[in-house]
Amino acid sequence: MGTDASGTNGNISDRSSREWCDEALNRLNAGRPESALDAARHAADLDPGAEWAYRLISLAHERLGRDADAAPAAERAVRLAGGSWPARLRLASVLRRLPGRWRDAVEQAALAARFAPEEPGPEVALGDLALLRGDHAGAERAYRAALALHPGHPQARVNLGLSLLRWEPPRPHHDPAWPVDPRQTGRARRALEVWSRQVRLLTAVATLAIVGAALFLDWGAQAQLSGFALLVLLVPLTVRQARRVGVWSYVPAMLGRDPWLGAAAGSAAVSAAAFAAWLLLGAMPSVPPVFDPIWAGLAGIVVLGWPALAAVRALAEAWRGRPLKALAEIGRVRTDTPPAQAERVARRDAVVTLWVVLARTWSVLVPLVGGALAVEPGAAVAALAVPYPMVRGYLRVRPRGDRWLAVATALVVLSALACALGGLSPALGLQEDRAAWAWRAGLGAMGAAVAVFAVRAARAWWRGGPGPWRSSLLMCDLPVGAEPSVALDPEVRQTFSYARSVVLSYGDSLGPRVAGAVASVTSSGELRVIMESEAWEAVEEDPRVAVFAADPLQRRFWVEVRGIALADADVLRVTPKQVLVGEFPGRHQRR
Repeated sequence: MGTDASGTNGNISDRSSREWCDEALNRLNAGRPESALDAARHAADLDPGAEWAYRLISLAHERLGRDADAAPAAERAVRLAGGSWPARLRLASVLRRLPGRWRDAVEQAALAARFAPEEPGPEVALGDLALLRGDHAGAERAYRAALALHPGHPQARVNLGLSLLRWEPPRPHHDPAWPVDPRQTGRARRALEVWSRQVRLLTAVATLAIVGAALFLDWGAQAQLSGFALLVLLVPLTVRQARRVGVWSYVPAMLGRDPWLGAAAGSAAVSAAAFAAWLLLGAMPSVPPVFDPIWAGLAGIVVLGWPALAAVRALAEAWRGRPLKALAEIGRVRTDTPPAQAERVARRDAVVTLWVVLARTWSVLVPLVGGALAVEPGAAVAALAVPYPMVRGYLRVRPRGDRWLAVATALVVLSALACALGGLSPALGLQEDRAAWAWRAGLGAMGAAVAVFAVRAARAWWRGGPGPWRSSLLMCDLPVGAEPSVALDPEVRQTFSYARSVVLSYGDSLGPRVAGAVASVTSSGELRVIMESEAWEAVEEDPRVAVFAADPLQRRFWVEVRGIALADADVLRVTPKQVLVGEFPGRHQRR
């Protein structure tokens, strides 16, 4: 008798299908998906009708990164138990990763929410699907609905924070609902980015080189000829990258979904046009003086367009979303004893969000202090209130593991205090030299905070770790669909096999209704119910039903199975969600 890799007895005849499913789930929780896949396959071999086994097979494939292999097992689980909300949720989780199956994933998640409105998992799945498409308002509604059912749900908390931050997925240009493979749109985006980067860099360097050659080396004519040669060089460069795009029909929608990609491409086109116009004006034998500002402005567009766009993007990213409310949601995860994976994601997202708040605070402090220096130094006292939200958020989360964030936060607070002291120096009776040192300390701390950010960003870039920017935010994506199925024990099966009368309870617009029925139990644990035709429409509207039967062999023994009923030809397939047993008279107990 052999043993498997975990050291347990490997003879499948010594265990039931559900015991192998329990073993597979334990191995998944222990981080051994390959071994869990073997155990789940043993369970499926022993009982081909066990939908839980196929859900675990799908989950193990997903953990191993085999989304294409995970889909057939999840679909098999849905075929075996169409009313199982964990099976629907498992299938939705798989389909959302497959090109062209996004709408199917949304449909499966919606069915799971309809089958189990008391469970937070389906609402979280609907929120994830909305968040990945950029529907932040829809995602927020779904996550709040999930938290209303389960306030401690860690995935809902973290991802609600992302929706409040208006988080963008790693591929913001790609709509998951498109039937095209994301790798194709990814290649197109890469080609557009490379083209825009090359055009902007070449034209900017060429402009500076031409100006330098004309002013310092007196090579103006030769430099202009080289500039025209660069314009000719841009043609094959553009054609080369255009061939790599491939999916041109999706490019307009890609630029609409990712405005910064559109801004980069547009900036490259403007830079090329401005560079050509600048060369033509410079090549004219006699240019009226009125064109001198235009000529200088064209050069400024070519040279300063790239850094200006980067500065605008950094400012826009800092002021996007509601980071303080996001921190409040993410910060609650640590008090709810979440899974280790959720806690790691929450800690990382909290640190990145604090960097966003820090950048926002700094961007308010700079114009405030600059205006105070230029107009009224006493107005700098308002700088005392600027760091308050940042400090409050920092103390609420108390991040660990990022000393750079603590240093930068302290420098911004010091800058606000020093500048306020400098502005209040006349009222406090301070000498001019001390007031000047206060201003210098405030401005120096403000500049030092930028240096700390730059060093922290360079360190993250060099090590390949998460940096102090939005792209380092992570979505919490815990595995779903591993819940055990509800099993019918021999006593329950016997009751439905020998019951003389079965009653089906359902609801319609008039309230709860009951009807006589005939029921049997399949080998997979489903109920097959034959009932009156007038109840079918009501069951289609609300599939939640209860089937009641009494055992004639044990006259005081009764069973109630609550589940989801779906029409299949001329019968209703009822997938159990809850089983109640008891005796007449007496108090029932839940199984």
